Amino acid sequence: MFDSKHSRCAVSEELQHISKGLVLLSTSSVQSSTNVTVGTAGKPVDGRRDANYQSGSCTLTNVQSDPWWRVDLVNVYTIGTVMITNRDELENRLDGAEIWIRNSTTISDHESVRCAVISHIPSGQAFYFPCNSMKGRYVTVFLPGSAKVLSLCEVEMFYGYPLPNVALKGEATQSSTLSVVTASKAIDGRRNSFYSNGFCSHTAEDETNPWWRVDLQRSFTVTAVKVTNRGDCCAERLDGAEIRIGNSLENNGNNNPRCASISHIKAGKTYTFQCDGGSMEGRFVNVFLPGQKKTLTLCEVEVYAAPMKHNSNLQTKLLHGITQVDAKGLNRETSGMPHCANPNAKMASCITPLM
Repeated sequence: MFDSKHSRCAVSEELQHISKGLVLLSTSSVQSSTNVTVGTAGKPVDGRRDANYQSGSCTLTNVQSDPWWRVDLVNVYTIGTVMITNRDELENRLDGAEIWIRNSTTISDHESVRCAVISHIPSGQAFYFPCNSMKGRYVTVFLPGSAKVLSLCEVEMFYGYPLPNVALKGEATQSSTLSVVTASKAIDGRRNSFYSNGFCSHTAEDETNPWWRVDLQRSFTVTAVKVTNRGDCCAERLDGAEIRIGNSLENNGNNNPRCASISHIKAGKTYTFQCDGGSMEGRFVNVFLPGQKKTLTLCEVEVYAAPMKHNSNLQTKLLHGITQVDAKGLNRETSGMPHCANPNAKMASCITPLM
């Protein structure tokens, strides 16, 4: 069983990926009571981590004994992680709630198991709770006690544990730098896509074959790379860029195997790129833009990866040494999948639900 004090993670995801990775959309949910029409049971499975109750994205029960909320996943699933977003006010109401995995709707279900007890989730934040691959059709959030109110802004289930964004602890460099817009801007944990705000990298203009590289400090098995494009102008500049991953610094790392090509990323959006074959191993991740008179601008590059298998202690540390982020800051338009981030980052994303 996991306590929320030791199971914190912030997650940001593009809605189109939820149907691929989560096991809950297009399912039915119910709760013990509904206080007002806007606090209905379907709110925690609407794909929105909006923690503001007034915006209509959270449930609300009446004051009652032992309130509960339940989602029917339709089929039995092996659940690796449950992610819960708390509302941005009256945060203590959720203290002591329990997450249960069941195969029937009866409390006496002898196969029901408790995944976790929620000691506390701070205001407006999303915490994940590992469930150790418990199997069940119904996921219930139960709040024991008298005169209780249950309010949930989002409940998400994943097949596996989140992976970390290892780029946050890397060192970035690039082929050239325009003014003070350094390569490290693309691994600061912020997806702010407006160049003038100072969160994007930028090479010199009209360069031949510009590139950007992050050194992850050791070799990882990379499952996904997310790239945020500039939002205020010039989105087409990134067209044709290549993501390359490997352990060689030959040609500044640009000769490493190609993970994916970026045909186009809409202005200000974050796209997720999964390497051919599902994963690639490497210490260096490059974004390489071939051609003459090119300018490379990156507002964020996120690398979701697991340590190489021989370093099991490091892998355990990365998978469970997790952080948190203000759920109100999450951008629902950006891509994502679950993983862990940087405690100092205002805009982070924690990776891909295992399929």
